[in-house]
Amino acid sequence: MKAIGFKQSLPITEKESFIEFETEIPSPAGYDLLVKIAAISVNPVDFKIRQSAAKDTILDTPKIIGWDAVGTVEAVGDKTSRFKVGDQVYYAGDITRSGSNAEYQLIDERIVGRKPENLTKAEAAAIPLTGLTAWESLFDRIKVNPKTDKGKTVLILAGAGGVGSIAIQIAKKVAGLTVIATASRPETKDWCKQLGADYVVNHRDLKAELDKIGHGEVDYILDFVDINGYWETIAEIIKPQGHIVSITGSSDPLNLVLLKSKSVSFSWELMYTRSMFTTDDMDKQHHILNNIADLLEDGSLKTTLTTTLEGFTAENLKKAHQMQESGKTIGKTVILF
Repeated sequence: MKAIGFKQSLPITEKESFIEFETEIPSPAGYDLLVKIAAISVNPVDFKIRQSAAKDTILDTPKIIGWDAVGTVEAVGDKTSRFKVGDQVYYAGDITRSGSNAEYQLIDERIVGRKPENLTKAEAAAIPLTGLTAWESLFDRIKVNPKTDKGKTVLILAGAGGVGSIAIQIAKKVAGLTVIATASRPETKDWCKQLGADYVVNHRDLKAELDKIGHGEVDYILDFVDINGYWETIAEIIKPQGHIVSITGSSDPLNLVLLKSKSVSFSWELMYTRSMFTTDDMDKQHHILNNIADLLEDGSLKTTLTTTLEGFTAENLKKAHQMQESGKTIGKTVILF
């Protein structure tokens, strides 16, 4: 099969930042499905892993990354029960295993969902990683209850990004929250509004912007961009007994003492936790993806696809990574095989 990977962590402009090569089609066992991939999407985690995984070494065999895919089940392992050969599926993968930048991939069925029937392959490929991240942030970390928490405020930092774009929709349509998203350019502001944000504010003077719309403090904050850069502001604008969730990691220790007087909760969210540690509830991602598929099919949610690149080539993968590294992308970029 054809695959695309790298042996060194090189700048994306370098010729061998991605290389095409041939390798064996793997065979499924246990809970694994063998999926023939039809489309993939690219996320910030892709370029971050590419930049760091082989920084001071040259790998013997190319590393295959990629954590969003849509495809068809070609074969199944002996412990599988959720899918059969011929099923159309979508998933975000497992960071500890070979990725989706290949024509075929093995994937544990417990983190796989059925492809939404009303979406094209490209439209569906835009959803899994960001959809899972947003859903887990709201319902597993904050534990929002749509009945009792309806109308509470959530601030989404980087509303027009991949995760922000689906989080706006889930927070509004599923959780019933009042959604405030950050965006600064006219096109990103319009995008957030189209997705259902009640308010769009500029991140450059967040406290003043929130005061202007009458929401000087918020119940929940979802950080999808830079927890260090916003930390002191976040501590100021979160309501007493509020909850903050971040996906961005921290280069420096966070001063949690700033949250103490308000009894504020803080959670990290990593979509890969369940698969990395084979948690007891690992199959919850299967159910979340199916729930999201239902919501896409009934029109409650819509795809966040904005750019489609035709053809599974190293050049298209480089182009997609360059777009992600720019920090200017809106929604999701997909490569169609």
